[in-house]
Parts: sequence; C-alpha cells; structure tokens
Amino acid sequence: MSKIQFKTRAPWFILAIAIITGIGSGRSEAATPEAPAAASFRDLQVQVVGSGKPVLMIPGLNSAASVWTETCAALQPQVQCHIVQLPGFAGAKPVQKEQWLTSMREELLAYVDAKQLDKPVVMGHSLGGALALMLGSVAPQRFERLVIVDSLAFIGAVQNPAATEESVKPMLQGMRQQMLAATEEQTAAQVRRMAPGMTLSPQGAERLVAWGLASDRATTAQAMAELWGTDLRPALAKIQAPTLVLGSWAAYKPMGSTLESTRQIFATQFANLNGVDIRMSEAGYHFLMWDDANWLVGEVKRFVKL
Repeated sequence: MSKIQFKTRAPWFILAIAIITGIGSGRSEAATPEAPAAASFRDLQVQVVGSGKPVLMIPGLNSAASVWTETCAALQPQVQCHIVQLPGFAGAKPVQKEQWLTSMREELLAYVDAKQLDKPVVMGHSLGGALALMLGSVAPQRFERLVIVDSLAFIGAVQNPAATEESVKPMLQGMRQQMLAATEEQTAAQVRRMAPGMTLSPQGAERLVAWGLASDRATTAQAMAELWGTDLRPALAKIQAPTLVLGSWAAYKPMGSTLESTRQIFATQFANLNGVDIRMSEAGYHFLMWDDANWLVGEVKRFVKL
C-alpha cells in the first residue's frame, strides 16, 4: 500500500492514520487462539464472565474480543463482563451491511435488551468507543455509565475542527479505494509497520499483526470510512450517562505533542458532552489496556464506584 500523505499538526490524526491503514488481508481465517469462547447473538459473538455489575465491553477496529480479557479479569468479582466480538475483525465472520456502524449499534442495543441487562456500563476502545457514544446518545436512559478509551467524537475534524461529514467525504473515498486496491503483500507490510506505534508491548504488537492479517479488508475499509465520516459531536448533548474518557498521548511525544496539547484535542472533541471526565495516561500508547493497565483499571474502578 502506498503511503497516504496528509499535512497535520495533530499527532492523534497521525496515529489514526496508522490505526485505520493497518487493514486486514481479506482472508477468511479462524479466530486467533487468544479469542475467548463466546455465544452467538445475531452477527455478534459475546463472552460472559462473572456475575456482578453488567459491563458491555466493545473492542476497536480489527481487534479481537480478547483485547479486554485482562481488564475483565482485573475487575473481578465486582462485574459481569459481556465481551463483544464484532464481525469481520480478527478472523470473525464478516457481514454485509449498508451502514455498518449503525447496524452494530442496533445489534448491541438488541443484545442488551434480550439479555435484560439492567443499566449496564459500556466500555469501548477506539471504534468501540464511538459505538459506546452512539449507544449513549440514542438510548440515554438505558446505560448507567460510559467509559471511552482513546476514542474521539469526530476523527475527521482533528486536523480541521471546522470539518464536516460532507467535507471529509472525498478524502475518505480515496482512502477506502486505496485500501481495497492494495495487494496482500502491501497490506501485510503496512500492518507490521504500524503495530509497534500502537502499543509499548512487543507481545501486544504481535497480537495486533495477527488480528490485522485475519481481519476482512472490506469490513475494515467500510468501518473506517464510516468512523471517520460520522460526526458524533452534536449527538453528545443527548448523552445523560456520566462519561469517562481515557486518552493517550505518549506515542505522540516524538512528534512534538505534550500532555496538555493532546488533552486539548480531547476537550475540544467532547465539548458538547456535559460533565465529561477526561483523564490522560502519561505512559500508554493507544492500547491503554495493555500499556497502562493498572492506571486504566484504577480509573474504571473509581468512576464506576467498584
């Protein structure tokens, strides 16, 4: 895959490029050995662990459900984890949806209702964080709290806060076409190149490579385009559940970023969310559940009152 070039002063935008260009090969493979056993619900796979406060845990782009395994274990025995595997990622069977993100939101809502989960907490990482915000905005009375892990309300506006869904469409169309046109060799090389920038853990980076290579390319390209092209900022005002946003910045330090400048990106993005609690990791990269696990678990326990 040829390198996508954009000029920006925002390090989060640079890492976002890394995240979404680490796309899958389109091969149909079994889930990685790390992936937890799970039960099917519509197009989702969900593993239930524990018997305490219900917590719906949603992974990000190309991630396996097992990205949350260690976090779930650290929260025991106070919570009942409902760990979601999204279709098309990390070897999970892909599904064709005209509006993928909206369809996943509706399936997650249907799962919560079918299992009669009483005011669950929703934890989402990256793309999963966007889904958590979507859930909180369309069903404001349904969820007790939201925990958003290194995700923004409109990635397309990081470079230009005045950007709109319409203005970013040409860029996204080009990126999507470029992803789909790449050879498997180009894609695999890009996945391996980008993984170390998303986690401090060499083992974690290897997991990301395996998940990326096992992800469905069409699903990743569609989910990426919808994620970048969906402006959730206006919908934030509808969210009533107390919301914790956990951000990372350490990966951007070599690019000139500071803790405060990165915090300001988050503050700007979540300005419409009344009472939002923004906390920044001082050590972790994008996969905070691996890189700054004790800090993340501590923040969750404080916020959820475990």
